[in-house]
Amino acid sequence: MAKGNKRKFGSFRYPIARLENDSDYLEIKVVEYQAPGFETGGDGQALRLQTSSESLKKNKEDILGTIFLPVPEAVTDSNGVSWGENTLNGLEAAGLGVVTGMITADTAGGALKEGGEKASETIKQLTGDKGSISAINSIFASAAVGALGGTSSPESILARQSGSILNPNMELLFNGVQLRSFSFDFDFAPRDENESTEIKKIIRAFKTSMNAKNGSGGDDQTSGLFVKSPDVFQLTYKTGRKNHQFLHKFKPMALLNMAVNYTGAGTYATYDNTAPVHMKVNLSFQELNPIYSEDYETEEGKEGTGF
Repeated sequence: MAKGNKRKFGSFRYPIARLENDSDYLEIKVVEYQAPGFETGGDGQALRLQTSSESLKKNKEDILGTIFLPVPEAVTDSNGVSWGENTLNGLEAAGLGVVTGMITADTAGGALKEGGEKASETIKQLTGDKGSISAINSIFASAAVGALGGTSSPESILARQSGSILNPNMELLFNGVQLRSFSFDFDFAPRDENESTEIKKIIRAFKTSMNAKNGSGGDDQTSGLFVKSPDVFQLTYKTGRKNHQFLHKFKPMALLNMAVNYTGAGTYATYDNTAPVHMKVNLSFQELNPIYSEDYETEEGKEGTGF
């Protein structure tokens, strides 16, 4: 971002009272989003995918402003990964062996020959066992029933015929990573006009930053042709000027939802300057990148309980 960007707002704080060296609080930096893009390896090396977190670390000057808020009443973190049941019966495994042989062959002709030999060998092995013959018959029977509009599976036909099913060889296998989500609730009860003005600026800063930019940044010819990504947020629990030495860390996050209740006390009441006497704000964030085991070996990840 070019220096002197008009969207930079400095810092806002609630409550306005001075932060002491032993004060715990939540620091929220608003950062201009940087697309992850690609990193060229040079010397003919393949392109490497960057993460949003890596891209943002390289552009620290893109910080638009900082908001200081009290530590929320509920401080929690939840880490999760995705696992799922997976099955592979003996007939499927045999078919996989045929396909694998064809894939590893050097030529197309070799692939066909390899596949034919594997298929022939597999059929000989299976037809030497009554259970395998029954299973193969069930597959053909199921296909015939399906052609006539039926819905019987090979497993159900085999169960009716022989009282057994193919061993599914069930395993719990790793499916992938997940992105963490965080929801924070804040109470705002301004004690004077200055504090109510600060709260208004904080609410506007969140609203402005979380929404997309419509346009290309001032070019009238292409204005409205593109929609630019919203800003993102880097959250850090702090004690004084230092990172909190126990609580968990965050990766850069997007603000997905913001809800403001201007009648936090249950009734509508305002000061003379029209500011509500009590407001509640809910912020729902989601991290841009998953958490990996290696993250706990980084300088940031070694602090406190890590991520």
